[in-house]
Amino acid sequence: MPILGIMASQISGHLWAPEGAYDSLATVTLSASAASVTFTGIPSTYKHLQVRALLKTTTATGGSAATGITVNGNAMARYHYLYGDGSTVLAGGSTGSGVNNTANANPASTFSVMILDVLDYANTSKNKTFRALGGYDANGSGELALYSNLYLNNTDAITSLQFSLSAGSYAQYSSFALYGVK
Repeated sequence: MPILGIMASQISGHLWAPEGAYDSLATVTLSASAASVTFTGIPSTYKHLQVRALLKTTTATGGSAATGITVNGNAMARYHYLYGDGSTVLAGGSTGSGVNNTANANPASTFSVMILDVLDYANTSKNKTFRALGGYDANGSGELALYSNLYLNNTDAITSLQFSLSAGSYAQYSSFALYGVK
């Protein structure tokens, strides 16, 4: 049995899970740069949601931008993070909608990855919790971050998710895949 039950291949984009545990709901791969990506009409028939993304920003080479989430048209309330890049380690929290860093580092073809879990998204008796793991490697440099977010003071079922950047746009070939978790 693999560690944590996951056999991950970032090349193929497949994660191991018991057969039938995940249903693909929607996938968006950008044919041109875009300011945001939105999933709407999310059904309430699953326990959790998962978004798997390959991300790149149009900011200058070597720069990065934070990915933010808007839920049902509302920004997230609070977030906490753990971050490391090989020489710097940071931890903290703040208000706002930051989720993960998107890299456009050397080489220019470097994409970052993000796996975002939206827990109990359809439960109308509790606030929603998000957790994201992401990062990138650029031949020995790069970064890794773990974020958690709280969709505060709103117990509505989540029916739409919008992803946008703090700087620039998502570059061509950025990809988002939304899954329902049973």
